[in-house]
Amino acid sequence: MRRPVAFVLKGYPRLSETFIAQEILALERRGLDVRIVSLRRPADRALHPAHRAIRAPVAYLPEYLWHAPLRVVAGWWRARRLPGYGAAWCAWRADLARDRTANRVRRFGQACVLAAEAPAAIGQFHAHFLHTPASVTRYAAVMRGLPWSVSAHAKDIWTTPEWEKREKLAACAWAVTCTRAGWRALDALAPTGRVELVYHGLDLERFPPAPPGETRDGVDPAHPVRILAVARAVPKKGLDDLLAALATLPTGLHWHLTHVGGGPLRASLEAQARAAGIAARVTWLGARPQEDVLAAYRAADLFALSPRVAADGDRDGLPNVLVEAQSQGLAVVATAIAGVPELIEPEVNGVLVEPGDRAALTSALARLIADPALRARLGAAGAARVRRDFDLGAGIDRLAAKFGVD
Repeated sequence: MRRPVAFVLKGYPRLSETFIAQEILALERRGLDVRIVSLRRPADRALHPAHRAIRAPVAYLPEYLWHAPLRVVAGWWRARRLPGYGAAWCAWRADLARDRTANRVRRFGQACVLAAEAPAAIGQFHAHFLHTPASVTRYAAVMRGLPWSVSAHAKDIWTTPEWEKREKLAACAWAVTCTRAGWRALDALAPTGRVELVYHGLDLERFPPAPPGETRDGVDPAHPVRILAVARAVPKKGLDDLLAALATLPTGLHWHLTHVGGGPLRASLEAQARAAGIAARVTWLGARPQEDVLAAYRAADLFALSPRVAADGDRDGLPNVLVEAQSQGLAVVATAIAGVPELIEPEVNGVLVEPGDRAALTSALARLIADPALRARLGAAGAARVRRDFDLGAGIDRLAAKFGVD
């Protein structure tokens, strides 16, 4: 009988990580016994439907060791009696010598609690993200003498030091990542065959085809073209580029932008919109559950996303929102970064511009706002591409096989 797998996540549940929730739910439905371990308690109040459907129990580790000193000491006391504690201690000390940070100390403390408290039935640990969650997972797995695996995504691939990625990839049983760009970066550092490309895909039962909507061409100020952006307000999403591009559109084009997502840059983006004189044309909805996001896709005429490489090297993989938007027949304009070109073929099922090129983004937006026939053609092609190549089932088949379930 297949033993349970502990999925170690940085935070759970999180509205911005629908791809993790839909994966866990799909694997549960295939028969995998999942136990969720989160390094943080949730900051989001709302839940996606997938979160409500997941049956896995959730355990929360102390986010900061001083929050639960007795629990941490008890965890360490029990963990040091585990057969692999000495090896985990040596691995951690080697890591600490190259990364002398409080975060590195916290990772080991959390790993002690995880190794001590995880049920005896656990047969494998699986980390989502190659940075902090994989560190905690690796140390705990070594203590318990169990295999561990990892799903790498975006920031964790591009901001984790090379030495750390190389050592984790050598130590894990297997790894998957969700873009060809990410796979190339990790495959170059890993033992042959250790890393596989597995797209997240989309649960198409939750995203059935959209009903026909109105046709708008930006001429009538009473019926502006509705542009949608779904993205966290963080530097790598390039929302300031999008606002700057919108601010320079021809005055005769009528449009309205709706933004869905939380994030620390929200206030500065609102200030940018006010300074550019477009505040009345922008609605800020904040983070929303999946039902509301689906309604926003269906109310929109055009989807816009302008990710770029942030100053610290962070960047997107293949944003799941692009797949969601295309599943609803929305025309998409985006920047050609990381895994985005793996979904969007220019002028076939979307429009791509170079990251940070605000003038090109303005031109692309103007063309799509004014041409509903072009939007319809690109949107239809995008929907067909998603249903052909990005169904969740194909990726889950491969993951289920790796976890040893049907």
